[in-house]
Amino acid sequence: MIRAVAAGALCAASATLAVADCGPTAGPCEIESGTYHIVLPDAAPRGAIMFLHGFGGSGSGSVRHGWVTDALAAGYAVVAPDGTLRDSGNGRRWWFHPDWPAERDEVAFLTAVRDDVAERFDINGTQMVLGGFSIGATMAHYVACAAPDTFAAYVPVSGAFWRPDPQSCAGPVRLLHTHGWEDTTVPIEGRVVRGEDVNDPAAWVQGDVFYAMSLWRETNGCVQLRGDRFDVSDAFWVRSWDRCAPGTALELALYPGGHTVPDGWAKLMLDWLDGLQPLPN
Repeated sequence: MIRAVAAGALCAASATLAVADCGPTAGPCEIESGTYHIVLPDAAPRGAIMFLHGFGGSGSGSVRHGWVTDALAAGYAVVAPDGTLRDSGNGRRWWFHPDWPAERDEVAFLTAVRDDVAERFDINGTQMVLGGFSIGATMAHYVACAAPDTFAAYVPVSGAFWRPDPQSCAGPVRLLHTHGWEDTTVPIEGRVVRGEDVNDPAAWVQGDVFYAMSLWRETNGCVQLRGDRFDVSDAFWVRSWDRCAPGTALELALYPGGHTVPDGWAKLMLDWLDGLQPLPN
């Protein structure tokens, strides 16, 4: 369980977030393929949570989310890469779908960010977790599918695959997907984003979260379609699959809300990560 956080520690963490750039250095961290932001806990980090912003967002905005304070208090560094600039210059985006043209190999970029964080801030690269919100969560799903061993675990919020969905993934994962029951921006069933007809090959269509979970059940070698455990005692309705390949983990957490990182997500996510400890070395 996550330890209680004193008010003084929260204030200190908030002050840290207000000036967060490249750790104690002003401006984002720069690598050959892009930039990222990082905030560090007071003590030596136990690991890092890399979190990808939504469409039109930025890494500097991601490190100012309210949940970041809880992650710092739990001993994690928080890393927030920048997507590439949109053509309009208004915010950033991720090149997530493997079938679509891309300006940058995002799996390679995020792997390079991981390695730079490990070297620059002396954080074990095998102790890093990847998450994201909205299209950032979609990007996290695709990284997990294409290169599952890149991160120790995956914690996407409010975003999954897009059509055409992948038919298989490279290997098993440890993944907690969180989604709002009332989300109309990225509905659980998906929606047509560009075009009129879901069957139009030229349409841009968000995928179905339940399809994504079925693919992860298959990839993780789970022996049952239905969850093995259900918990509706808190703000989240959680179902867990336990009878799967050794070393895997799979949970779906729904909440009665819309398109957001919901209140309480930090505790849900951090408790889940604690249950996975120790992360692989």
